[in-house]
Amino acid sequence: LDRHHIPHYTTPPGPFGISAGGIWVREIEDMPRARALFDAYQQERAERFQAARARARKDGREERFVNLWAKQPLTVLLMILLSVMVLMIFFAPMLQLAKL
Repeated sequence: LDRHHIPHYTTPPGPFGISAGGIWVREIEDMPRARALFDAYQQERAERFQAARARARKDGREERFVNLWAKQPLTVLLMILLSVMVLMIFFAPMLQLAKL
């Protein structure tokens, strides 16, 4: 936006990672041009990352669950256990209500 002289401001992401930051265009008249720039940027970025992923897959460097498990089995196991605990805490009240 700076390069294309579109006045804007940003807001930071929330402190706990729940909400994303924002980019705000100051003048409504600049919105179509800003949208076109963002769309072009997103398209270029998607193509770049897809090409990088294809190269990584071809070279055998693609990040996969099996690779992560082989590198850090304790971390993966801990994350799975924590995920199950969170799901249990979330669903426990509903299961108790279903028994009534």
